Amino acid sequence: MLVDSHVNLHSDRYEDDRDGVIAAARAAGVDYMLTISDKLDSTPAIKAVADAHDFIWRSVGVHPHYAKDHADLNAQTLIDMATDEKVVAIGECGLDFHYEYSDRDKQFPVFRAHIEAARQTGLPLITHTRNADDEMREVLEAEHGEGAFTPLMHCYTSGPDLAEAALALGGYIAFSGIITFKNANDIRAIAEATPLDRIVIETDCPYLAPVPMRGLRNEPAYLVHVAEKLAEIKGASVDDIAAATTENFFRLFSRAKRSETSS
Repeated sequence: MLVDSHVNLHSDRYEDDRDGVIAAARAAGVDYMLTISDKLDSTPAIKAVADAHDFIWRSVGVHPHYAKDHADLNAQTLIDMATDEKVVAIGECGLDFHYEYSDRDKQFPVFRAHIEAARQTGLPLITHTRNADDEMREVLEAEHGEGAFTPLMHCYTSGPDLAEAALALGGYIAFSGIITFKNANDIRAIAEATPLDRIVIETDCPYLAPVPMRGLRNEPAYLVHVAEKLAEIKGASVDDIAAATTENFFRLFSRAKRSETSS
């Protein structure tokens, strides 16, 4: 049994075969999936995917790329949206200083609104960081001092200092197909150093297809390749990685419950 902790199943890249993609994932042993919010306007499409399957949950939130379009976002809006029992997380949210599709001064308040919503709901915070390690660490540590919340560092590509800081706050690290990439030695080193009971795995599909699927549209069925590489890194069996990361997922996303239809 595997759990894909970060899929984007509302993407228009699945418009023609979404049901087949989901069925293929289940056939590959991916029993559960968490489909992620990128912006509030996507909520109806994301909700439709999650509501159609008892093994798929969803999040609510705004990716930092879209912070400029949600400048008036407040924590209460997210808290109200999170009352749906299928919502098990706040995010994807955070800081992206690589593309800066949204100005930095727009990203910070939107990110802090998500943190407050995570704090008040008790739901984990799915966090995106790119070229903003120092700023992310400062915000997480300062905000954690105001009241606890649990960060999940999604699709980890940052350095060891941020990983250590997130773990010290009780957080988790999510590794994607990037750990299979030829030039990802630094990320594999972080995966090796991260305690297994703080790791979840993801595809971030339709992006970042793992080796040997590079160049293809990514799918949750390809999560098995992430699990295999993590097993190699950890010197463990794939079954052990599957069991540990599944247990970690349900501990972290405690609102999610195993379905009767799981294999």
